[in-house]
Amino acid sequence: MLDRRTFLAAGGAAAASTALGTPDTAFAATGLKLGRPGPFSFDRLAAQAEALAGRPFVAVPTPPAAVLDRIDYEAHGKIRFDTGSALFRDGPGTFPVTFFHLGRFFPAPVRMHLIETAAGDGFEREILYDPGYFDMPADSPARQLPPGAGFAGFRFQESRRGDAKAPDWRKNDWVAFLGASYFRAIGALYQYGLSARGIALNVAVPGQAEEFPAFTHVYFEPPTDGGDSVTVFALLDGPSLAGAYRFVMQRGQAVVMEVDCRLFLRRDVARLGIAPLTSMYWYSETRPTAADWRPEVHDSDGLALWRGNGERVWRPLNNPAQTTASAFADAQPRGFGLLQRDRAFDHYLDGVHYERRPSLWVEPIGDWGEGAVQLIEIPTDDEIHDNVVAFWVPQAPATAGMHYRLRYRLHWTDAEPYPAPLARCVATRTGRGGQPGKPRPAGVHKFMVEFVGAPLAALPFGTRPELVLTATRGSFSYTFAEPVPNGVPGHWRAQFDHAAEENEPVDLRLFLRHGTQALSETWLCQYRPS
Repeated sequence: MLDRRTFLAAGGAAAASTALGTPDTAFAATGLKLGRPGPFSFDRLAAQAEALAGRPFVAVPTPPAAVLDRIDYEAHGKIRFDTGSALFRDGPGTFPVTFFHLGRFFPAPVRMHLIETAAGDGFEREILYDPGYFDMPADSPARQLPPGAGFAGFRFQESRRGDAKAPDWRKNDWVAFLGASYFRAIGALYQYGLSARGIALNVAVPGQAEEFPAFTHVYFEPPTDGGDSVTVFALLDGPSLAGAYRFVMQRGQAVVMEVDCRLFLRRDVARLGIAPLTSMYWYSETRPTAADWRPEVHDSDGLALWRGNGERVWRPLNNPAQTTASAFADAQPRGFGLLQRDRAFDHYLDGVHYERRPSLWVEPIGDWGEGAVQLIEIPTDDEIHDNVVAFWVPQAPATAGMHYRLRYRLHWTDAEPYPAPLARCVATRTGRGGQPGKPRPAGVHKFMVEFVGAPLAALPFGTRPELVLTATRGSFSYTFAEPVPNGVPGHWRAQFDHAAEENEPVDLRLFLRHGTQALSETWLCQYRPS
């Protein structure tokens, strides 16, 4: 998986330098060199992807490895793009574009292009790499790269308008594309966290290596002057498929991206992951660790589902002993996401501010048919690795020659964009089963699941909600619900013990109700009795 610390470090680099002018373009003031014009439209890009998929895969040539390998973490951190050379720095639109340099961790060049007419239908010119766009030490190994080496990725800076609530655009960015088909955005709390990808192929498939197709060409549409949205097109290519993407990205209190993707398969794919989300979960209050001093460490603490039948589901994340794949079958899903619900600083006590990490919600547009949201959880013993992946997998097998067109929205925010009226789960705690003051029985596990919400606050005085519990195996005991004595209206916890033999995983299911009325979302949990 992509090393998230490397991504954050690269994504946090600033910029500065001088550059050469190009007199035959309206954006010459930025100092960017542009290549010869060529025709462009999204349909033409999709046709190009389809044609690529009909031919054997050819990897993008990379600059000399001996040079790239010397642009290590330290050397890359000293290479900064000149914001005076930013695309749209003085042209139309609100958000300038700056570029990432190639290096050891991001060796594959991505060709950047400027579309010369709005609406994505006209001509494009390649933005030609020049070391003069970057401020770098005189002895930087990057100076030994050949002409036209290319860029590693790009980012949109904050508003040039200098909004009172926004940081200086020269120092802060709000979306970044870097590495294969990875990209990320800040949420409403001005923090990067989890990532999205264009596609995920064969994640955690036994006997097969995961494949990482890459965006090889990116096209920037000139934005409307003063507008709060930007449009980017991208060509995706990899051994098993090719594709064309359109991203319409809106910068408001949160970041919303509307994605239109067209995919063409070269060969069979065992696990085709649509709209993949990638995050980090080490531990939380569910299962604390003695290996670290902080109470919790995670970018996301659960998977949320809004199923096609209207059911709301919360599945707390695990850090399993071995790689685990879970599937949640559905038809016409309304949405899913990896969320960071715990927003209390004292639950993390870390200056990197995990409590500010964005939640990411996928909203399908149109009918996605039948399939499953799949969750892959990979063991980790540190916070530097992204070890959680969630995506939609169509029910029909993904075979060579198939093509897909899918649309969806990505909401990078601080909470679900479409909150349910039900009480939501805010914590899952586990421990030894049994009752205080009595011998603790072997093989019995205790669960304390906390819910908060208006339906629980509206319960008549003296009324307790009913626990609706099921399990794939084993038995329940010592079950009850009680209000959490913290003065927060509608804050209840459901307590139960569960016992099961053997070490195979157990899937638990719980929700609270009063009479026939559901009061809470459905809580799901998977655990091993050992």
